[in-house]
Amino acid sequence: MANFVLLVELEVKPGDADRFHAAIAENARKSVTEEAGCLQFDVVRAQDNPNRVLLYEVYADAAAFESHAKTAHVAAFFAVAKPMIVSQKATRLDRVAANAKK
Repeated sequence: MANFVLLVELEVKPGDADRFHAAIAENARKSVTEEAGCLQFDVVRAQDNPNRVLLYEVYADAAAFESHAKTAHVAAFFAVAKPMIVSQKATRLDRVAANAKK
């Protein structure tokens, strides 16, 4: 079975990028270290616009993602970050191949 992937595109309010990046970095760290079903959580930003952020999250399956969404660290993240987010688009995907050097 393919892994569940969530690709999120975010736009953060100007002036909030540093605070947002700190909050999402902590959320990503906790997701990977505290959740067995969270296999990968990458945070990247556009080189020409620090307010444009993309998240690439990989979970064992859809159930692992649903569990992730209910964690205390995700709730804490949204409590801090929601006022900083201008727009958000999420796409659910199935990972069919993964190639990376360790």
